[in-house]
Amino acid sequence: MRYQRIVIKIGSSSLTHNGGRLNFNRIDHFLRQMVDLKNEGREVLFVTSGSIITGMGEMGVHERPQQIPEQQALAAVGQAQLMAVYNRFLREYGAIGAQILLTAYDLEDPQHNFNAFNTMINLLKWGVIPIINENDTVATHEIKFGDNDMLSALVARLVGADLLIMLSDVEGLYRADPHLDDQSIKIDIVEEISTEIEAYAGGNTTSVGTGGMKTKVAAARIATCAGITTVVGPAYRNSVILEIVEMLENQTGGKIGTTFVAKPKQREKSTTGCSDL
Repeated sequence: MRYQRIVIKIGSSSLTHNGGRLNFNRIDHFLRQMVDLKNEGREVLFVTSGSIITGMGEMGVHERPQQIPEQQALAAVGQAQLMAVYNRFLREYGAIGAQILLTAYDLEDPQHNFNAFNTMINLLKWGVIPIINENDTVATHEIKFGDNDMLSALVARLVGADLLIMLSDVEGLYRADPHLDDQSIKIDIVEEISTEIEAYAGGNTTSVGTGGMKTKVAAARIATCAGITTVVGPAYRNSVILEIVEMLENQTGGKIGTTFVAKPKQREKSTTGCSDL
């Protein structure tokens, strides 16, 4: 298997209904695919968003509060609910999930970084699926970090993943915002993240999450520079996770989502556009 260690990131809008309540049907579908990958002998790490929006649904809050302490409190309520639901479904399929909450400091500080790495690697050895989220209950700036897109890339780089999959509410990267232009053309494969590609990403966000295509392209740059193939794909497509892995391993043309081609793994990246990372 070419893609042995896989990081899968799913955003808030793909995990919840419009009212903020968790979408159990979608969650079940995503987790079942992750367990299928694990049963194939692969290692899976799940980077989840949704703690704040889930907390809003639990507390009957209809608009995302602007004050950081209120967001932190909602995240505390929502994170507990998320993990309870995830493990309820995982155990039905004979799997176990483990919660890991991180801040940017944890990935910047060498000792914290080392500890996080060791924890994730040991969980993978035990056949446990690490479920990773930003620690929004103590974070401030990190709450606006990009709906965990950047976190997923940093986690993928930390554990030396082979593949990063970021699922979204759009098919992939388009040459124009598909919500505004239904004639816009999807880009199937990105060999190089140029200024033109970054311009296509724009600055749009989802109605629920804080990230958009811009943060996904930025995350893809980090991951591909670390030698990790990255795919931005549609969360709403049936069996999308399994289909993406099959597409890449069978090299069937890259028609699902947008594939960002990994750079060669090497120390000197001055010729790859990665020297500043």
